Amino acid sequence: MLTLKGLAALFLLAGLAAAQQAPASGIDRSYLDPTCKPCDDFWRYADGGWLDKNPIPARFPSWGTGPVLAQQNRERLHAILDAAAQDASAKPGSNEQKIGDLYTSCLDTNAIDALGFQPLKPHLDRVAAIQSPADLKAALVAFDRLERPGPFDLIAIQDFKSSKETIAGIAAGGLSLPDRDYYVKDDPRSKHIREEFVKHVAKMLELAGDSPESAAASAATVLSFETVLAQATLTRVARRDPYASYHRINLSGLSALAPNFDWKPLLLQFGLSESTPINVTEPEFIKAFSHQLDALPLADWKTWLRWRLFDGSASDLAQPFRDEDFHFNRTILNGVTEQQPRWEICTIAVDRELGDALGERFVQKYFPPESKKRMLELVANLRTALGEELKEADWLTPETRRNAAAKLEAFYAKIGYPDKWRDYSGVTITRKSYFGDVTATTLDNRLYRLSKIGQPFDRNDWGMTPPTVNAYYNPPRNEIVFPAGILQPPMFDASADDAVNYGAIGAVIGHEMGHGFDDQGSKFDASGNLTNWWTPDDRKKFEQRAACVIGQFNTIDVGGGLHHKGELVVGEAMGDLGGLTLAYRAYHRSLGGKEPPVIDGFTGDQRFFLAYARAWATQFRPEAARMLLDSNPHPLPKFRCNATLQNMPEFQKAFGCKLGDAMVRPADQQCRLW
Repeated sequence: MLTLKGLAALFLLAGLAAAQQAPASGIDRSYLDPTCKPCDDFWRYADGGWLDKNPIPARFPSWGTGPVLAQQNRERLHAILDAAAQDASAKPGSNEQKIGDLYTSCLDTNAIDALGFQPLKPHLDRVAAIQSPADLKAALVAFDRLERPGPFDLIAIQDFKSSKETIAGIAAGGLSLPDRDYYVKDDPRSKHIREEFVKHVAKMLELAGDSPESAAASAATVLSFETVLAQATLTRVARRDPYASYHRINLSGLSALAPNFDWKPLLLQFGLSESTPINVTEPEFIKAFSHQLDALPLADWKTWLRWRLFDGSASDLAQPFRDEDFHFNRTILNGVTEQQPRWEICTIAVDRELGDALGERFVQKYFPPESKKRMLELVANLRTALGEELKEADWLTPETRRNAAAKLEAFYAKIGYPDKWRDYSGVTITRKSYFGDVTATTLDNRLYRLSKIGQPFDRNDWGMTPPTVNAYYNPPRNEIVFPAGILQPPMFDASADDAVNYGAIGAVIGHEMGHGFDDQGSKFDASGNLTNWWTPDDRKKFEQRAACVIGQFNTIDVGGGLHHKGELVVGEAMGDLGGLTLAYRAYHRSLGGKEPPVIDGFTGDQRFFLAYARAWATQFRPEAARMLLDSNPHPLPKFRCNATLQNMPEFQKAFGCKLGDAMVRPADQQCRLW
């Protein structure tokens, strides 16, 4: 999603264990592969020793820095939740009681399994009772309130051209597979996935009591219906253009776009007035949805809705449904062969459903004030470095340079956690029913998000929970956000050598700042409004620089003849290149002209680049890597390391790489942003 751009792939990526044997430098030589020359494959040189000794655990699609750190945080949350679950003194209605009871009800698989799929019965009965188009439309509205998967999503979104205004949004939805291309591509893997998907739908419906013949017919109907929706959905590359997803209209305009659906009840059930402005992210999709209301028989709509109810709730139902959900979504799509232990699943669930309540306790224990202070210093130094880059960008006209500097000055940095914790007093949690608890939190979270529509701009809103190992840039808010979860060793250590901190978390900070000036973020101004602040000539020069990155990633053979989609990954690749360049400059600014010492045999620059490479050490299962290539805007981590460094003379100097080495692109082919 555009408004939640960020370093999403960090959760998947690999590298260092939490403990460091050499805290002074942050570099442990046992992580290296001394049989590989740094100028041949720096990723392998920096990470090969660690990768060889740390195979992917059976329950993960990949393993390394992101998952290791996420698992470490998860174990910390586990301890917090165990204590909350056993706290008999927790006041009823308190956050402590709620996180403890939600965790406990999730752990009670005996109670969950005993219910089978009965918790879904009221919703299934609602589908079964549909006898007319009016019944269908009423059911779609009702399901949207509970965020049951439907063909569209009502969301709260900042107006791209009036960024301080929160309006309603109608977004495309309804697809069960990871991306629209899975429905339309004819390569062998896509066909195989569709075949497995049909088997998966049929199996799930058989678990619900359908005969094999009926379930198979229903599964074919589901695939056919979703294929129509997929054909009307924008590609991921097309969605990278914010102008392609901005279409502000009013209720009458929405009704004209999709006349077969009465949109008024959808707004009214959330207390939204008929005058509420609405952005339709994909008009052609909404037209296709409206057409399907007439073109598709009611029986087919009912079949699809029934499937979507099971698909959206399988992980909260009895074990046979959980197992089948795991088989398709984790094994077939990601190659994972072992399910997570229940405590991990439940810890993730509490973080998802009651993120601020759990996050507040995480921050109290694991994110001291000194860490926030040090991060603010790093951000300030990176900001200064970017300002210097902009001043020296002689290809920019003075007008564009002023606008860029104004945008940089307006960057708002969020570090660690919200200034004000969310109030969960409106949600009731007990230990009696996990499905009931999830229903209650889902509704509370939905009402909370939609309550922002029409209200004054709230800078306190976060798009991630505090324990999350990730970061993001939000263009309409012009803000960079770093949750406390990623601000832990080895990504960030307030007591570690500056070279390592700048190479790891400094590159992340620079990456997120860089998103403000990538192919998407550069279309938003200092106030977060979608408007052109470039001169035509400057914009053309910028696009040429982006084209260099696109071309580089289009031509990289990642193995098996596969390639990245350059136009899909260009934003993240530009963020990596710009971010590391900024971090390097900021690191040298921090030295104040002094030469850093050689520690453990490495110069300061070498430690800087080793820290960067190790943040991207990664092992992927083949299925997970293929899915990342197909649908993720982040390049594969090996190439986030090597392809970035191939463009940096500073790296090549640090390790003595020469023209002709694999880690050196010819000077006239090296990409630079500023």
